[in-house]
Amino acid sequence: MSDQDDLDLRSLDDEELVKQMQDDLYDGLKDEIEEGVNILLERGWAPYDVLTQPLVGGMTIVGIDFRDGILFVPEVLLAANAMKGGMAILRPLLAETGAPPMGKMVIGTVKGDIHDIGKNLVSMMMEGAGFDVIDLGINCDVDKYLEALDEHKPDILGMSALLTTTMPYMKVVIDTMKEKNIRDDYVVLVGGAPLNETFAEAIGADSYCRDAAVAVETAKDYMSRRHNQRPGGMSSTVN
Repeated sequence: MSDQDDLDLRSLDDEELVKQMQDDLYDGLKDEIEEGVNILLERGWAPYDVLTQPLVGGMTIVGIDFRDGILFVPEVLLAANAMKGGMAILRPLLAETGAPPMGKMVIGTVKGDIHDIGKNLVSMMMEGAGFDVIDLGINCDVDKYLEALDEHKPDILGMSALLTTTMPYMKVVIDTMKEKNIRDDYVVLVGGAPLNETFAEAIGADSYCRDAAVAVETAKDYMSRRHNQRPGGMSSTVN
């Protein structure tokens, strides 16, 4: 069967192949995605175009269906894993060509909390949308977040919590950022089952994201606004 699949992919023209890869990504077929990426690269496609058309395009469909309850976490994890296979091939090539990422995000589960499925899903979906993601893991204290912000200079800080007892730690991080006068340098997104918009507003976060699909949409929205205001905006500092 796989021989047949191999033949099929190579026999498709570029447009058909992109569509087939989006379908394969949706179905979580990692081997087919890796093969499709290699075929497009052999055909002279720029790595950035391979990322944005079949991969980001495919993950966008996955994100919409996840948001709408058509797909569930196991299927999204499979799709994200297939995406990772393609990204492993593309990442070094993207670095060589200096292709612009959509933006950069540091993300971690807050101190005292060891839940990571939601955070991992957000990380994968953000990567799938073309973001550069630095995942700090679980049980992250203030110092770990601040060190990562200083080292990686991201656009977005993402914090996750699944326990009501660990939710308040998000405010500790944001308050510390305010004390250090760096709060306005970052978009802060928070998520996790017990959170809501009222809580996010109360602790001084920019947005509450109820799931990974919403996180991607929200992050894209902030990045497009940031790009629009860059010439005169506060974000126009050059590193």
